[in-house]
Formats: sequence, structure tokens, C-alpha cells
Amino acid sequence: MKHHFHKLLAVATLFILATQAVQAKRIQIPRMYMFGFAASFNDTIVHFTDILPVDTPWIEKSSGFLLGRQQYSTQLRNHLLQKNMPYRTCVVFYDKNRSKIEKEYLKLKRQYTQPKDGQNHFDVRFISTTDFSFKSVSMSQAAVEETRETSTTEDPAGQQQEGKKKGKKKRGK
Repeated sequence: MKHHFHKLLAVATLFILATQAVQAKRIQIPRMYMFGFAASFNDTIVHFTDILPVDTPWIEKSSGFLLGRQQYSTQLRNHLLQKNMPYRTCVVFYDKNRSKIEKEYLKLKRQYTQPKDGQNHFDVRFISTTDFSFKSVSMSQAAVEETRETSTTEDPAGQQQEGKKKGKKKRGK
């Protein structure tokens, strides 16, 4: 009987420790630097934003990951939709240290601006700070839950798309 109690106690302790480790601690920092990059598989146009400071972003304390990355990417995607540039895959790059993000920016920019085989393969367009800037994303619990409930995909015309069904399509015989 005593042996079973110790096993049960050990399992309960492991369960409690595991659930505490899964819950990442979110913290708000004073400033983060980021830039956006957008490309499409349909053409050779790529977009770069300037390196922009974002005030009071939220990060995961243990890993340093920026929370709300998808919302920042969506901000850039929506800006490009307004400029009649649909179907862009948008990515944000970020760091707390401005010099590190500048190195990343120059590295990515070099990949798309340096000619290969004597030809430029990409039409690189730069989005200025006057045209676009990232807005800080609120990561309060209420805002996170609201984002999950209201997130839908839209086509470039602004019409809501229905979710795709999982599984194989049945073929008629």
C-alpha cells in the first residue's frame, strides 16, 4: 500500500511540474526592432520594409520569441493588399538589438539585390516608413482569445472564405 502511494505521489509531482513548464511566461519589453519581407510564388516582386522600432512588444521570457508574429505579418499583408499586391507571403524578422537586426536585413537584402549570372532575378521594392509601420500588438489574455475567435482568412476582394474540409474527396463512380 505504501509503495502505491509513493508511485501516485511521484506521478502527481511530475504532472504538476510538466504543466508549469508548458505555461510560458509572457513579458513586455520596452522596444523591439523588426522589418518585414514579402514575396510571392506567382511573380518575382519582393518587398522589404525599413527596420522599424516597435514599442512595448510581448515576448516569451524563456526563448525570447516575439508573441503575435502572425499579427505583425498580417499587418504587412493587409498593407500590400491595399496596394493591389495580393497573395504575398509575409514574414517579420525581429531582435532586441538593432545592430543584429541590421545584419540580418543586409544579409537578406543582398540575396535579392545582387545579380546572379549578370542578371537581376527579382524586382525588389522597398516600403518606406512613411507608407507603412508596424503597430504594437496587444497580448493581453482577452485580446488573444478575441483574435482566436475572430480570425478568418479573406481573399484579396475581402470576402470571407470557408474553411477547407479535411480528408479525401469522394469520387463518383
